[in-house]
Formats: sequence, C-alpha cells, structure tokens
Amino acid sequence: MFNIGFLEIEWVDFLDIALVAFLLYQIYYLVRGSLASRVFLGYLLIYIFYLVVRAIGLELLTKILEYFMGVGAIALIVIFQQEIRRFLLFVGKSTAFANSRLFNHFFKQPSATEKLNQLKPIIEAVRALSAEFTGGLIVVKKNDELDKYLQTGERVDGILSKRLLLAIFNQYSPLHDGGAIVADGRVGAARCILPVSDSDEDNNLGFRHRAALGMSEVTDAAVVVVSEETGRISLAVEGDLSVNISASELEERLKKYLFEAQSKKVA
Repeated sequence: MFNIGFLEIEWVDFLDIALVAFLLYQIYYLVRGSLASRVFLGYLLIYIFYLVVRAIGLELLTKILEYFMGVGAIALIVIFQQEIRRFLLFVGKSTAFANSRLFNHFFKQPSATEKLNQLKPIIEAVRALSAEFTGGLIVVKKNDELDKYLQTGERVDGILSKRLLLAIFNQYSPLHDGGAIVADGRVGAARCILPVSDSDEDNNLGFRHRAALGMSEVTDAAVVVVSEETGRISLAVEGDLSVNISASELEERLKKYLFEAQSKKVA
C-alpha cells in the first residue's frame, strides 16, 4: 500500500489503471482515422466533465449528465457496431480454440489445399485485368460467412476459373460493377454491394479501393482490387490496404494470409 497525501493506493489500483489504459488504447486504435473517433473523443470529454461535476457536488447537473451518459451508452453501441465487431473478431482470431483442428472440422472450414487451388485462377485473372486496364474487385472468403453480401448481388454459383472472372469484369458485362465473391472454389455472386470504409485517411482512394478496405474491416476476407485507370493491383486485408503490388507478390500474400498461418497453428 502506498500513501500519496490523502490517497491510499494498493497494487490492485495500479492493475486497474493499467487495464483501463490498455482498453482505451485498443478502442482508440480501432476507431482512429474514422468519424467514430470524434464521437468517442466527445463522449470521453463529456464523461470527464461529468466526473468533475459530481466531485464538486452540482447535483442537478450531475443528474442531467447521468441520464445523458445512460442514453449515450446505447447510442455508442449503435455508432460503434462495426468497431465492436472488429474487436470481437480480433479476440476470436487470437484464441487457440478458434484455430484448433477440432474447431475447423466442426465448422467445416476449407482446407489449406482447397484454398491454394483457388489462387491460380484468381492470380491469372488479376494479371489479365491489370494488363488490359480493366477494373476488378474480388472478395476471397477466409473463415467469416459472407451470405449477407452474396444476397446483395447477382447469384452466379459457378466453378471458379480465369475465364469466368474475366467475363464478369468485362467492361460490357452487366456484372462488372461491384464485387465478385469467391468462396469454397466457386464464384458465389457478382455485382455485390460491399461496405465502404468511412476513414478520413481514405478520401483520396477510389470507390473500389474504399469498398475493398471497408469489406476487410468488417470481415476476415481478402479483397483484391485492380484499378481501371492505372491497372495497379491492390490487396485489402484486416483493414490494411497494400497498393501497387505485383501479381507474384499478391499470390504470396494471399498464400500467407489464407492458409500458411493457419496450417502452422494447426500443426
């Protein structure tokens, strides 16, 4: 126990402060650069003001702020629903249980070999799209279910192939707008509407790139983008966008993200 003036501080208090500081940092890390970060900062300032008012003893203002904080907590859940989902996804992916062989078998997760077989037609199609300066947006499923995004597009349910992807993103095709979702060796749907990232840092990006980034923020899917203007290839994974990469580098990154890390954990 430590005595600092009139305060008595125990080691549990230091642990409490450290955990709260860590939690606040994680929340800031999730919402930084987005409009939600300003809402979070405003709510935090109001909460600090509430603590000061309560300490001073202004009862009426304290009661008003208490009601506001109660309603504000519900509003924060609505505002930060995507960030909360990303945090829970991060926690889920970090557990040994989520990566266990039994878990993957129970939920019928695709094997590493099946995911590897998906890469060749995707890489070949992306290479062709890039050479022809044809825009493309391809979502490759990892573990998260993408049913609600499949429902926003036109059902394809075709065997994954280079020709099918090139036909979808042909500039004269009615399916070339939006994203094509690849899952379990099949193209599930095309012209799918994807969530667009609202980060302030992404204002200089095109719509396809913002959609790819947004999709990678709310799911664990890997999203490949081909720019129609420059032919450059980009990859969005877990809220991070890698711009202007080669087809070979794209293949290596997809291999590493989709199954190499998982196979090491299972082994």
